[in-house]
Amino acid sequence: MKRWPAALVLAFGITIGAGGARTAVAAGSHSPACVADASPGHTRRHLPEAEIFVTDNTAVISDPNDPRLNTRLNGFACEVRAIIRAHGSDPEKSSLLDGVFWSGELQNTTYERSRDFDVDDIDAAQLNHVADVLRKRFAQESVLTFEYLRIDSPRADAIEVEVPGVDVQRLHDGLAADPEARDRLFGGSVTVRGGKLILVADRADAGLVQRFVGTLGGDWSKATIHYGDREFVG
Repeated sequence: MKRWPAALVLAFGITIGAGGARTAVAAGSHSPACVADASPGHTRRHLPEAEIFVTDNTAVISDPNDPRLNTRLNGFACEVRAIIRAHGSDPEKSSLLDGVFWSGELQNTTYERSRDFDVDDIDAAQLNHVADVLRKRFAQESVLTFEYLRIDSPRADAIEVEVPGVDVQRLHDGLAADPEARDRLFGGSVTVRGGKLILVADRADAGLVQRFVGTLGGDWSKATIHYGDREFVG
């Protein structure tokens, strides 16, 4: 049985805490450097070595107008960056994400705010370790990582697809109407700035991803595809 992730697929997945409560996060100091990099919307000159998708959310949110979805997660971003740096890696830009995730176990979807952190100076073992530290710190079932690799790397068994012009409501409605996409992709995210859909999937599911993007009204000819290794750490 495939383990359903808690923070994504972009963080992909969902974690339910006791009583559906949201985990409290110490805000810490909002240093200018930490707040300034909020939500670049996946606009990059150079790709990082890896990405970490993580959230502090542990609640099921079914209402797209829920006020908890308005959070900028700036204090959370500062704390995550500090943890990444403390373990010897270099946190770069961070994108604020709106996600919709499906739980086969709970048979429902949830909206969720999360962040995607670009990370440099990190190898596969470090990436796994840092993700596990973040998983425990923010009470997540799992944390998604994506290590960028060459297309011909024997370890490049996953893809990250970015498509502009898709909003989170279309993503939600598309998942609700497509059981195969729900069960294979677990969900997806949209950048708060720029409205760019992000899907992380097995490379073998590339055809499914293309079909699903089409049902959302996305233009596959404008899709950006990256290859790498994904892991749900947890």
